[in-house]
Amino acid sequence: MRSIPIAPRPRIFPSARGDFFSRALPYGLCLLLLAAALIASVAIGAVPIPPGQVWSILWGTSDSAGLPPSLASIVWDLRLPRTIFVMLLGMALASSGAAFQGIFRNPLADPYLLGIGSGASLGVAIAITIPGFAPSSPVIPVFAFAGALFLVIMVYGWARPGRDSASSTRLILAGVAAGAFAQSLAAFLFYRTVEQTQRAIAWLMGGLLLGGWDPVRLSLPYILIGILIMFAMGRVLNLLQFGEEQAEQTGLNVQRARWILIITASMTTAAGVAFGGVIGFIGLAVPHLARLLWGGDYRRLLPLATLLGASVLLLADLLARTLLAPQQLPVGIVTALLGAPFFFYLLRRNGASR
Repeated sequence: MRSIPIAPRPRIFPSARGDFFSRALPYGLCLLLLAAALIASVAIGAVPIPPGQVWSILWGTSDSAGLPPSLASIVWDLRLPRTIFVMLLGMALASSGAAFQGIFRNPLADPYLLGIGSGASLGVAIAITIPGFAPSSPVIPVFAFAGALFLVIMVYGWARPGRDSASSTRLILAGVAAGAFAQSLAAFLFYRTVEQTQRAIAWLMGGLLLGGWDPVRLSLPYILIGILIMFAMGRVLNLLQFGEEQAEQTGLNVQRARWILIITASMTTAAGVAFGGVIGFIGLAVPHLARLLWGGDYRRLLPLATLLGASVLLLADLLARTLLAPQQLPVGIVTALLGAPFFFYLLRRNGASR
């Protein structure tokens, strides 16, 4: 009788281990890049500080006792708070940009799609018309945050998104119209108060307004809560890619999910923009880069784009601080100079693939 060969027993653990490493590798690479960007941001500047000394100052080791007190002040009072805030701002813009691209299924969507940048600009323009306004006043971020959220709520009320397929288009068009209107009002107010506009113009180009730990303390709750909510809704964003009708057939309340995502992404962006200014291309190009490298599953795309956005903005801020040292460029200029060519590359690559 002829024997039947028995298939070898599958090796479960090696394949599972390989699958785990393949899934964890992108997160490890992003974390390594972020760690390098953090170290470089704190160590490099007008007064270079070796990474070993930075480590001693941060952890208060015995080696830091012999260092000049001015180095500790530079690290704790200047560079570290700026580094942490820039990291948070990059996270906010990249995660919100990825969320907006998923909500509207539009690769050109970015965090300013619904007029957040224009609303924040109008808030700053109103702030500089206040009698006794000081260019370094902390009232600017408050007005910027209020203006951004007010415009988003107004856009959502105007568009009245419903269940029809044109609801996303109405929302985008309402955002474009409201943004243009708010930008025109802001330009008019800037024109009427020329003597106070230098600080405001620096903010519009992505110049960080306030130093110290206040921007970190005030923006941290909004940004972290918003990012965590968007992470939790990664599966919802995956379902939205099939269209509203098919997503509803899975039991998803599409309108409520979209409303939560839009408000969350807008709040997260407004919290960062209020202190960091309008910084372009991070929320547009970084999600594309993460999608190009690791696919379009939003459960992975959102955290990877968030880590990558923090690293990219930290490196851009480092260039802004060192290119024309001791002068500092607004970081928005650097991101535009670097992001525009990259985005043209993406457009050409996508066109060639089709």
